[in-house]
Amino acid sequence: MTVTTSRNGAVGTITLDRAPVNAFDEQQAHEFALATAELDADPAVGAIVVRSARKVFCAGADIAMMDSWRELPDRGQRLEKFCLLLQEAFATVAASAKPTIAAIDGAATGGGFELALSCDFRIARTGAKIGLPEVGIGLLPGAGGTQRLTRLVGPATAYRLILGAELVDGATAERLGVVQWAVDDVDSAATALAERLAGLPPAAYAAAKRCIDAAGTGDGYALERSEIGALIHTEETARRLDRFISG
Repeated sequence: MTVTTSRNGAVGTITLDRAPVNAFDEQQAHEFALATAELDADPAVGAIVVRSARKVFCAGADIAMMDSWRELPDRGQRLEKFCLLLQEAFATVAASAKPTIAAIDGAATGGGFELALSCDFRIARTGAKIGLPEVGIGLLPGAGGTQRLTRLVGPATAYRLILGAELVDGATAERLGVVQWAVDDVDSAATALAERLAGLPPAAYAAAKRCIDAAGTGDGYALERSEIGALIHTEETARRLDRFISG
């Protein structure tokens, strides 16, 4: 197995472990999607952390695998199919109603950074190398990076990182808004954040995430009204409101 899952209390963890740099091939993409679905369906899991057992978070797609298709007449179709596989695997994370956290304790480049972008939160080691260098080798980010990064930080920063094929450290990534936190101890910070988020009301978290994702679609304001109207009827919201009012 190149992807494993574990649970400690309400925190579920997905660990990437494919030597030497967690580069994705078809098998790892399938395993990752299954691991995400497993933790997402576990009612005991309140938050999910994605981490690496290696010195890097993830170096992206397996370039050697892609290069092996060079002489094949259908190499373009093979690459498109592989990109779709990665897009669908990472979409399982993005679609999760539970808090998802990428613990970037090492380089996250190419598809590895695209995986991190599919998470709700990104915590990076201050010196970790982060970016989408695909244009520099004649390709482009094909696992959702052009779309997610642009929505996250806007075209100007997306141009800088994607068109410039620039790698930045964790501290710079935080300044650019690419990650939310740059820290020295990623595992501790990710665990603390996951434990805190796991304690939030799941229905409220999921509803707020849906509203944020609807920003700019023209439906966001109406969705806010319908979501909050539904939440006020839940027992969890009633308990928390009573506790808040009573001090």
